[in-house]
Amino acid sequence: MTDDRIQDINEKQQKDFRKIIKGGLALVAAAALILIALSSVVIVKEGEYKVVRQFGDVIKIHESPGLKFKIPLIQEVSTLSQKKMVYDVDEKEITTLDKKRMIIDNYAVWSISDPEKMISNARTMMSAEARMGEFIFSIVRAELGKMNFSEIINEEESSRGTLNEEIAKRVNEYLDRDNYGIVVDDVRIKRSDLPQANEEAVFNQMITDREKIAQTYLSEGEAEKSRIRASVDREVKEMLSTARADAEKIRAEGEQEAARIYNNSFSEDPEFYQLYRTLESYKKTIDGETTIILPQGSPYADLLLGYYE
Repeated sequence: MTDDRIQDINEKQQKDFRKIIKGGLALVAAAALILIALSSVVIVKEGEYKVVRQFGDVIKIHESPGLKFKIPLIQEVSTLSQKKMVYDVDEKEITTLDKKRMIIDNYAVWSISDPEKMISNARTMMSAEARMGEFIFSIVRAELGKMNFSEIINEEESSRGTLNEEIAKRVNEYLDRDNYGIVVDDVRIKRSDLPQANEEAVFNQMITDREKIAQTYLSEGEAEKSRIRASVDREVKEMLSTARADAEKIRAEGEQEAARIYNNSFSEDPEFYQLYRTLESYKKTIDGETTIILPQGSPYADLLLGYYE
């Protein structure tokens, strides 16, 4: 093989190699362009904010769902939730109006209303929650400090329904004042306990209070029993008095009727009436120990001796 032939072969190989290099570079460039194009696309989902930052500064906030765009490599994107979130406030100790110590455990339902304000003033969701927790505890401590222990733990006496609304309202006033861009939808007291050292003393006090209430009920029951008994006795006496009056009236009417019948009967036979009266007088004057001295010829003597005609 001549030198010219060898040179031609080398030149051809070099051309082929350059073609391969150019093709590879074109593929790499195309792939890079595709990656850059993909990295510029921002997908905003339902229920979230997409925050676009450039060199740390917020450039734009996307709120509506769909495809958005950013400048690759220069701008970066973070996500914030538009949904309601639950923040569990750390349990802390408070003092009630009647000087009892309690441990209160709260939770709050909240959401981001203005992501730009939230980022500008609170920086992060963690910081926003921390500030919100401080406001909640401050207001809860102040409000429960106006209530007695029994009002807080007793569901029947408790005003915690309106208290929750008042706490949420005042927390939102503080958050709005400081432009934190978040809003509290609800605040709830999920647990209210006593410190361990106070439990026994409070339980004993509760037992004493319940015994006082029980004694009050017993006293009221005894008073009611006496009142009912007196009322019944009065009614019985009135009924007996009415019955006696009715009986006396009936008896008087009966005696009057009997006297009328006797009078009618005796007027028809005077001798029988005389006999009847004599026998009645015997019943009243003579018994087993009676001694009678009668003159001879008296009606009693004649009757006793069988001389009565």
